[in-house]
Amino acid sequence: MVVRVNWGEFVPLITSDESVDALLLSLRTSAAATALCIVFGVPLALALSRTSFPGQRILRSVVLLPLVLPPVVGGIALLYTFGRQGLLREPMNLLGIQIAFSTTAVILAQTFVALPFLVLSLEGALRTVGTRYEAVAATLGAGPTTVLRRITLPLVLPALVSGAVLSFARALGEFGATLTFAGSLQGVTRTLPLEIYLQRETDPDAAVALSLVLVAVAILVVGLAHRVGSRNAAGGVLS
Repeated sequence: MVVRVNWGEFVPLITSDESVDALLLSLRTSAAATALCIVFGVPLALALSRTSFPGQRILRSVVLLPLVLPPVVGGIALLYTFGRQGLLREPMNLLGIQIAFSTTAVILAQTFVALPFLVLSLEGALRTVGTRYEAVAATLGAGPTTVLRRITLPLVLPALVSGAVLSFARALGEFGATLTFAGSLQGVTRTLPLEIYLQRETDPDAAVALSLVLVAVAILVVGLAHRVGSRNAAGGVLS
């Protein structure tokens, strides 16, 4: 792609209105999806690593399913759940909520495919650190909330950050589920991968330039995750 980029027109190609709208929308929705991954992923990782209950293997399989499921299939599932004719259409109509083909749909699609990355990272870290410090804190009178806030989360914070970074990267590059569930409306649902796909047919130079931008962002994100992971490993050796 570096060889194929039209460097003489690179800046105009990536700063067109369509390109800027797509990039900004991707960054906003990916950040929102990462926040949702943290909100739902932390309790899931804690439940999978710290408790034992009937159906735990099924829950883990469901959480990890997006890793092997084609994104377009996930998009269809979301559409038939939250769409105008979906499973939840009646309560959503009563509340006046429309999710499909909106920015919210983009965020949900990105969360769907990105959540396993955070859960896997955090669950592995929780199993590694064990429960020794938590048990000591509990014997000293600390409640469950205090143990979680003062002991558990600080111990696995590097893994949480690393998982969040990887989730952001996965959300940023999501295409299939987004196109199926959210469509492609400029400034509303057309993320950067969708813009690249559309430009491929009409302006190949713009598609290559935007692809290079996405690759550069992905390299930065993965590099950041690797750096956090290295610090986590070094901290474990020192401790």
